Amino acid sequence: MNWGEMFFHDWEGILRTIIVGALAYATLVLFLRISGKRTLAKLNAFDLVVTVALGSTLSALLLQKSVALAEGATALALLIFLQFLVTFISVRSPGFARLVRSEPTLLARHGAFCEAAMRQSRITEGEALSAVRSSGGRHISDVETLILESDGTISASLRRSP
Repeated sequence: MNWGEMFFHDWEGILRTIIVGALAYATLVLFLRISGKRTLAKLNAFDLVVTVALGSTLSALLLQKSVALAEGATALALLIFLQFLVTFISVRSPGFARLVRSEPTLLARHGAFCEAAMRQSRITEGEALSAVRSSGGRHISDVETLILESDGTISASLRRSP
């Protein structure tokens, strides 16, 4: 085993990574700007999959000599186009939207936890109470509704004081 090769192969590989990396990064930024704000919005499960796939593609493009810049750029464009297509169809078809996106879940109502929904969503009381405190409440009794949104955030609507 050559210990030196574990840390450094040659300058050609480093130069390729710098050039292809800069061009791939610029390509990804350009594609994301063209695709609009929706691509960079808060992530739901589908968006997270696309984001991970984009990162994996960019990584392969940077580190695998067998992947040319044009192929990597095509893969990035394809992923962004597919995300655009899914969101385009989702806006026009409620049934399709339900298929690819999760619905918000009611975690608490009128000052009481919905235990079954909390269990099914794998949300602890501590996590829920943290969201209540972030919204200005102190205890679950301060809550009118507590909702696990489709992007994974928890939003709290507090009861109005009489």
